[in-house]
Amino acid sequence: MDGSLERATMRRVAWRLVPFICLLYFIAFIDRVNIGFAALTMNKDLGFSSAVFGFGAGIFFFGYFLFEVPSNIILDKVGARLWIARVMITWGLISGAFAFVKGEYSFYTLRFLLGAAEAGFFPGIILYLSYWFPARYRAGVVSVFMAAAPISVVIGSPLSSALLAMEGIWGLHGWQWMFIIEAIPAVLLGVMVLFYMTDRPEKATWLSDDQRAWLVAEMNEEHARKQVSAKHGILAGMADPRVLALALVYFGTSAGLYTLGIWAPQIIKSFGLSTMAVGFLNGVPPTIAIVAMILWARHSDRTGERTWHVVIACIVASVGLMLAGGASSAVAVIAALSLVNVGISAAKPPLWAMPTMFLSGSAAAVGIATINSIGNLGGFVGPWAIGWIKDQTGSFSGGLVFVAGLLVLSAVVTLIVARSGRRPEPAGAVAR
Repeated sequence: MDGSLERATMRRVAWRLVPFICLLYFIAFIDRVNIGFAALTMNKDLGFSSAVFGFGAGIFFFGYFLFEVPSNIILDKVGARLWIARVMITWGLISGAFAFVKGEYSFYTLRFLLGAAEAGFFPGIILYLSYWFPARYRAGVVSVFMAAAPISVVIGSPLSSALLAMEGIWGLHGWQWMFIIEAIPAVLLGVMVLFYMTDRPEKATWLSDDQRAWLVAEMNEEHARKQVSAKHGILAGMADPRVLALALVYFGTSAGLYTLGIWAPQIIKSFGLSTMAVGFLNGVPPTIAIVAMILWARHSDRTGERTWHVVIACIVASVGLMLAGGASSAVAVIAALSLVNVGISAAKPPLWAMPTMFLSGSAAAVGIATINSIGNLGGFVGPWAIGWIKDQTGSFSGGLVFVAGLLVLSAVVTLIVARSGRRPEPAGAVAR
């Protein structure tokens, strides 16, 4: 009876929550990286060099870094429904304001403000999922949630290319129309969050009484099991060496992810392709990555192993970046970028399954936000390094090799943490 109740409850929770939060992340990722497509025409219109564009693209993560931990603490106190709504509405308004960028300083300012506005969304959702899904389900659920990022590239790439073709309508450039139109869903969905999201299982009127009672009891029992060894306070979440180590691991994966999101369109276009062709080809690697990520995360959940699932994925992404740096044709670069996409996407779900295994309460809120905020600084370093090195050498190759090195470092740190006896995932973490 318990088994059938568990299956029915988790199926109901998954169908209620996961598609909606995937949609939110889909919009978030489009608004975060659509400057990669805007750059195909915006850089020329505004006179941006590769270094200026790379710095502006990356400064997003300084705003993210400064406001991420406070944002997640507030979410834990006031609830996901109110705070996620606030996050989405403000980032949507700021994203639309990019249509009115006039030069590099307004570009830098808006990118910083966009990072500040969006801070807390991703770690907030990771924390939110830990309220609803027992640990044995978490990597698989996170993989489905995170699939929204590559899906946003698959769908958003041709969409952004098509919007760039609106050049001159009502006196606006195509990239201005792209920012305006792609910002609208964030504001509308932010309002919808207020009416759709439920903060905790205790408030889930859409579950039957027995389903709600089972889920509340299950999550309370899991919380109680962590009382002995888990850390709970705010300072514990920030100072735990495992949190800092995972932040360093995430730094490399973020550098790889945003190198793809921000520079891949220009890397592909460098082979002489049209903007529309770039839009469709840029969607091929993440399409492959979606399937690989979900299968990899399920294997991680099934085996209970996290460390090697992160290490192997990081190495695959690193090899792909080095191959992309030496690619001599569009076919070769798409194949290499496919490896990068697969590795980056596959590394993240098992990585994000780790912190909630040794943190609880306020420590979990702060620890997850700390990993994400420090780690996402890689989203500044990667894109900035690509732009700066390209200006110095005239090629993307050196920057891609640099980011590949960061991913190797992520793999090494993961192994060091695992072999030091301070494993991010305790034995039996997935015991049923």
